[in-house]
Amino acid sequence: MARLINLLFAFSFCIITTATFAQEKYISGHNSWNPDSLGNHRAVVNVQAQGPAAKVVIDWRRRDNPADKAIIVVDAKTNKRVLNVKTENISRENGTVYFEPTSGIGKYYIYYMPYKVKAGSNYPNAIYAKMQNTASSEWLAKTGQARQASVTYLESVNAMNSFYPMEVIANAREVQKITALNQDKPYLVFTEDREHPIKMPHDLPQRWITKGVTGSFTGTALRGENFSYQLGVYASKQDLQNVKLTFYPLSDNKGHAIPPAGVSCLNTDGTKYDGTPLSNTVNISKGDVQALWCLVNVPMQAVAGTYTGIVNVKADNAPPTIIKITIVVKPQMAVKGGVNEPQKQTRLTWLNSTLAQKNDVIAPYTPLTVNGKTISLLGRKVILANSGFPDKIQSFFNQEMTGMSDTAKNILGENIHFHIVSAKTHKDIALKGADEPVFRFDGGGHIIRVDTMKNGFIFQEKTPGTVTWNAISKSKELEMFVSGSIEFDGYMTYTVRLKALEDVDLDDTKFHIPFDKNASKYLMGLGQKGGLRPDTVKWKWDVATKNQDGAWIGEVNAGLQYSLRDEHYVRPLNTNFYLQKPLVLPTSWGNGGKGGMIVTVKGKTMLSETYTGPRSMKKGDVLYYNFTLLVTPFHTLNTDFQWATRFYHKYNNLDTIKATGATVVNIHHATPINPYINYPFIAHDAMKAYITQAHQKGLKVKIYNTVRELSNSAYETFPMRSLGHEIYSAGKGGGYSWLQEHLGDDYIAAWYVPEIKDAAIVNSGMSRWHNYYVEGMNWLVQNVGIDGIYLDDVAFDRITMKRVKRVLTQNGHPGIIDLHSANQYNKSDGFNNSANLYMEHFPYLNRLWFGEYFDYEKNSPDFFLTEVSGIPFGLMGEMLQGGGNPWRGMIFGMTNRMPWSDNADPRPIWKAWDNFGMQGTKMIGYWVDSNPVKTNNPKVLATVYKKQGKAMIAIASWADNDTSIKLTIDWKALGIDRAKATITAPGISNFQPAKRFGVDDEIRVPKGKGWILVVK
Repeated sequence: MARLINLLFAFSFCIITTATFAQEKYISGHNSWNPDSLGNHRAVVNVQAQGPAAKVVIDWRRRDNPADKAIIVVDAKTNKRVLNVKTENISRENGTVYFEPTSGIGKYYIYYMPYKVKAGSNYPNAIYAKMQNTASSEWLAKTGQARQASVTYLESVNAMNSFYPMEVIANAREVQKITALNQDKPYLVFTEDREHPIKMPHDLPQRWITKGVTGSFTGTALRGENFSYQLGVYASKQDLQNVKLTFYPLSDNKGHAIPPAGVSCLNTDGTKYDGTPLSNTVNISKGDVQALWCLVNVPMQAVAGTYTGIVNVKADNAPPTIIKITIVVKPQMAVKGGVNEPQKQTRLTWLNSTLAQKNDVIAPYTPLTVNGKTISLLGRKVILANSGFPDKIQSFFNQEMTGMSDTAKNILGENIHFHIVSAKTHKDIALKGADEPVFRFDGGGHIIRVDTMKNGFIFQEKTPGTVTWNAISKSKELEMFVSGSIEFDGYMTYTVRLKALEDVDLDDTKFHIPFDKNASKYLMGLGQKGGLRPDTVKWKWDVATKNQDGAWIGEVNAGLQYSLRDEHYVRPLNTNFYLQKPLVLPTSWGNGGKGGMIVTVKGKTMLSETYTGPRSMKKGDVLYYNFTLLVTPFHTLNTDFQWATRFYHKYNNLDTIKATGATVVNIHHATPINPYINYPFIAHDAMKAYITQAHQKGLKVKIYNTVRELSNSAYETFPMRSLGHEIYSAGKGGGYSWLQEHLGDDYIAAWYVPEIKDAAIVNSGMSRWHNYYVEGMNWLVQNVGIDGIYLDDVAFDRITMKRVKRVLTQNGHPGIIDLHSANQYNKSDGFNNSANLYMEHFPYLNRLWFGEYFDYEKNSPDFFLTEVSGIPFGLMGEMLQGGGNPWRGMIFGMTNRMPWSDNADPRPIWKAWDNFGMQGTKMIGYWVDSNPVKTNNPKVLATVYKKQGKAMIAIASWADNDTSIKLTIDWKALGIDRAKATITAPGISNFQPAKRFGVDDEIRVPKGKGWILVVK
C-alpha cells in the first residue's frame, strides 16, 4: 500500500513549487484607534528623508475592490489628518500614496478602508468613504520632488479584523506563474491545516503561493480527537462539476489503520438535522476556490504513530488528483474528542450529530396507546377513519385547564375528508378503500406477503413516541395514498399523494375540516389576529408577503392547528426576514394562485374548506396535498410553577438578584458571560463560575441561545460559509464593516451590538447547524451547568426543539425553556401570529414571554387569551411591551418582566401572592362557565384563585370608561360563608390602595385597570 501511495503521489505531482515571496508584516493594533471613522486597516509608514512630499507603495493585497475608496493620512506625532494627499495606480494588489510629511521625518498612518456607520445601531450599514481631493494645487505641483517612504507594517484595528494570512491575496503574476508551472492540470488542489480556514472564494491567498502545490498534507492529532484538514480546490482552467472525495485507509508501517469509515467530507456528505443522510453536489466555477473540509475521527484505541494514506479528488468533467495524507497520532488521549478546543475546529463533527434524535417520550407526556383505530395520548384521543384521516378528535381537559374531565369534548363535528370534483360530472369522484395485500422483501431477496390493508388501512408502526399508518383509496381515475403519523405530544403529519390513473379534468379539490361549533369559539391565523372567530373568513394564498399557510381554531380546552404544505415545503425565515425568504407556494394547494380557504358555519359544523380551483391531470401526474395537525391543549397548566418561578431578565450581582425574590436568572447576550449572540462558547469559564455561585445561593441560571442568526465570532464561521447556503442564508450582503470585508457578499446581515462589535449573520433555516446547536446545548449542560435557555424567537422546527428538551432535562436537570417573541403580525414578518408560528414548540416550553410590540391596552381579552397568555395550550406567560397591563395580566396569572422600570416592577404582586399563599391555589379563569365569581359588566372580567376557606379574585376592565361593578358570587362553590365573609383589597404598590369592601358594595374600576381582592 505504501508503495502504491508513493507511486500515485509521484505521478500526480511531478511539479512542485518551492519559491518564496516577500511579504509585508501584519500586526494587531489592539483597538488603538476608532474604526468607525478611520476604518479597520492602516499602513504604518516611515518617512526617512525631509521633503515637501513623501511617496510610498503599499503592497496591501486586498480582497475588496479599492476603486474610489478614500485614503486618510494621519500624522502620528500630532494625530492630525494630513490634507495634502494624492493617490495613483490603486489596485487590489497595491497602491501608491503621496502625502505631505507635516512633521518631517517619522511615522505616519495611512488608513485605506475608512467608513461611516449609517442607520440604526443594531442594524447598521457601513458606508465606505469615497476618495476626495483635499490637496492644494501648490502642493500637488511638488509631488514630483517626493522622497521615497517605506511601509513598516500593515495593521488591523484588532486581531478579529486582520486579513492575515488567509485573506492576503496572491497577485496576478504569482497566480499566472503557479498555474503555468501546473499547466497540464485543469484545476489545482492546495492543502491547508485546520487552524487557517479558507476564507476567500474568488482569490488564492499569498500563503499558498509561498507553500506551493505540494500534493500532500501532514498534521498532528491526539488519540480520539475530532481532527480535520482542508483541501482547497482552485478551478484554474474550467468549471468543475460534482466534485467528490474518495478516502482510502490511513495506515502505519505496523499494520494499524484508521479506516475510511471514520473519514468524511463535510461539504459533500453528512447527516441532516432530522437524522436522514445528506448528500451535496459541489460545483466550482472557473477561477473560484472551494474549501473541502475533511473530518477524521481518530479512534480512541488508535496506536500512536505515523499514518499515511491518500484522498482521491475527482470531478465528473476532469481527471482525478491524488493527495497524500499523513497524520501523526500522538500517544495522548483527547478529552471528549477535543471539543473543549473549538478553535481547532474539533466541533465540526457536531454538524453531523444525531444526539437525542430518537423520539422517546418527554415528560409530562405519556406513551401513545392504540386500541382499534383509537389512539390515546395525554388528555386527548384521535379516532381514525379507513381513509387514514381523523374521524374524531377529542379532548379531556377541563375548562379550567388544571385537570381532566371524564367527558370528551369533540373538536370535530364530522370526519376530515377531501372532495375531488370531476369537471365531467360536476360531482365528487368516489374513492374507495379495499383489502390490499402488503408485501416486503425477506432476507433472501424474495417478496413475501406480510399483512393485509383492511378497507385500505393499516398501521405501520406503534411505539410509545410515534404511531404511523397508511391508507389507500381508489377510483377509476384517481388513487389517493395517505401516510399519517401522530406523536406523543399531539402533532400529526400527513403525506397525501394523489395520482392520476388516467387523464382527468377537475372542477376543484376541496379539503374539509368540519369543527364542532362548541370547539371553534376562537381563531388565530389566515390574516386574523387571535380572538373570537368571525362568522366568515375568506383567505387566499399570498406567499410573497404573507407567512400564512393555516390557522388554529378552538376553545380554551380543545383546539386544532392545521398547516397546508406540499413535498417542496421549506421553512421560511422569520423575525424581520420573512420577505427575504418567504414560503414556497404549494403546487397542489396553491394551484398557481387559484387556491384559498373559507372558514364559516355550515350546517351543524364550523367548516374550514380549503379549495384549489380547477385543474387537469394527465395519466401518471402526482400532486401532494400534505398537511400537519396539532391537537391542543398539550398539558394542564402548571400554576404552582408560575407562582414559584420568578425570572430576572438581566445579568447582575447575584446577591442583588436574590434580594428581589427572583428564582431564575435569564442571561441575555452582549453580557460579560454571554457576549456573542447565539454562540455561548467563548466566555464559558466566566459563565460557569457565575452559575456555580448562583446555584450556591439557590438560584437557577438560563442563557440566551437560539437559532436564527449567529455571531461572526463563531470559530466555525468560514467552514460553514464553505457549505454555500446550507447554514447561512443567501442575501444582498452589506451591514457592519467586518461582514463586508471578510464575507464579501451573499449573506444577510443581522443583529449587531455596537459596544462589543458583535455582528451576526442570518441562518438559512433548517440545516446541520441545528445538529451543532443540540450538541452545544448538551455541552453547556454538562460542562457549564446551565439550567435552561430562553429563546428569542425560533428559527428551527419541533424536531430540534424535542432534541434540545431531551438534552436540557437529562439526568434530572431542570431544562427550563421560555420563549420570547416580538409580535410577528407585521409586514416584515408576513403578518403571522407569534402563537400560531411557534405553536409546534409549545409542548416543550415552561413559559411564554410575548413580548415586544404586543399591545396590552387596545386589544380584547380574547386576544390576550389566544395570542399572549398561552392558556389554551397549557402554558402561562409574562408581559413586556411598556411593562404590560398588570391588572389585565393578573386574570391570566401573568406579571411583567423583572427588571424593566419602576412602573413595571412585579415584586409588589409577588409579595401579594406570597402573603395570600398562591401555592396550591386552583385557578378558575373568567372563561370557565362555572366560575364562582362574575361581575355584572361583561367588559369587566374576574378570575378566581381558590384555596380552602379563601380566594383571591383578579378583576380587570376592558370597559370604555371608568365604571362601577358588583360581584356575583357563588358562595357555596367558593366554599366561604357569605355571612362571615370579608372582601379586602391589599395595598399593592403601583397597583392599588388598601381598601375594604362589603359583600354587596359597588366596586369602582378605573378604565383599563382593576383590582386584586382577597375574600375570606
